[in-house]
Amino acid sequence: MWQGLVNAMLTRFVRDGQLAVDYPDGTARRYGPGGGLAARVTLGDAGLVRALCLDPEMALGEGYMDGRLTVEGDRLHEFMTLLLRNRRRGGLPRWARGADAARFALRAWLQRNTPNTARSNVAHHYDISNDFYRMFLDDDLQYSCAYFNHPDLTLEQAQSAKKAHIAAKLLIEPDMRVLDIGCGWGGMAITLARDYGARVTGVTLSKNQLALAQQRVEEAGLADRVTLRLVDYRALKGPFDRIVSVGMLEHVGTPHYPEYFGQVRDLLTPQGVALIHTIGRVDPPASQSGWMQKYIFPGGYVPSLSELARPVERTGLWLTDLEIWRSHYARTLLEWRLRFEARLDDIRAMYDERFVRMWRYYLVACQATFEVDRQGVFQLQLAKSRDAVPLSRDYIATRRAPVHAGLAAQ
Repeated sequence: MWQGLVNAMLTRFVRDGQLAVDYPDGTARRYGPGGGLAARVTLGDAGLVRALCLDPEMALGEGYMDGRLTVEGDRLHEFMTLLLRNRRRGGLPRWARGADAARFALRAWLQRNTPNTARSNVAHHYDISNDFYRMFLDDDLQYSCAYFNHPDLTLEQAQSAKKAHIAAKLLIEPDMRVLDIGCGWGGMAITLARDYGARVTGVTLSKNQLALAQQRVEEAGLADRVTLRLVDYRALKGPFDRIVSVGMLEHVGTPHYPEYFGQVRDLLTPQGVALIHTIGRVDPPASQSGWMQKYIFPGGYVPSLSELARPVERTGLWLTDLEIWRSHYARTLLEWRLRFEARLDDIRAMYDERFVRMWRYYLVACQATFEVDRQGVFQLQLAKSRDAVPLSRDYIATRRAPVHAGLAAQ
């Protein structure tokens, strides 16, 4: 029965390219018209077939993690791209769309983010091991979208370009008080203090990140300019001349957006400026991956622009600039994935094969999502005063030009 249901589901689902499936009983079937992307998978046991009927998205991820779903030639990226392209064509069965709708309807309850929950969610992902993240991130440990404003940039150069672009939008002057919400391993705080003369307070909920970030600050000789703390942003007192937050809003949760943007407003000086950098959808709001929530980012959520607009409006802040990066994160994830695969022997010495396959699936799924779905990166520049930033965007290119000239010379 279950195999028949999967067969019927895939017959309707695959409308672009071709998917070949080898079933546990030896049956081999092909789905789709062909002529585009092609992938072949083997379903290892009847339990996986049943799971694919009940929760296809979760079963795919768990099946790959456990080695019960294998992809011919380990061409996981082609397989995921094929699935996402067909999903966008509306091929999911009605009951699967209903399950997605139910998860979306419950998102406010699922995303309740108390300080204790926030700490637990952060520890799940970021307190794995600093050495593990060194395997695939750039030298500065930037764990967010890089800025490939020139196609031939290395990952290190693109991450430096990202920081320069953000610093330009923040219009930082020496000795300005800057708050970094979600400071990670300290790269942004160090850059703003060392290269722009800012006095930076960084906050994180990850003990591992904090320990390494403090070590890096000391080694950079910036202990008099950078203070890092293990504290929830909601407990902070201002004021700050500038606020930067990169890759943290995805962990806030929709019920807390008014609280988040309200705190940004309250922490800024009257002429203060904030720059919020977040993954975002340019489609209407939708449910999130159940597999991603369970194994990678518990409590994580990618907002649509419509979900951010109203909380910002209600703060009274000016949205002085909005920029949307389209393909930069796909390129960033490709760079991470290539580095991850190049260090497999080192990673396997630290973790078991299930962990390796889980992270490969995560990196590939995210890359394919940014390539196929309507998902990018938002940079929201916010200010209390309409004249806190220049009226023309020309200043951004002017301020970042020295950094870009240095990158070009490397």
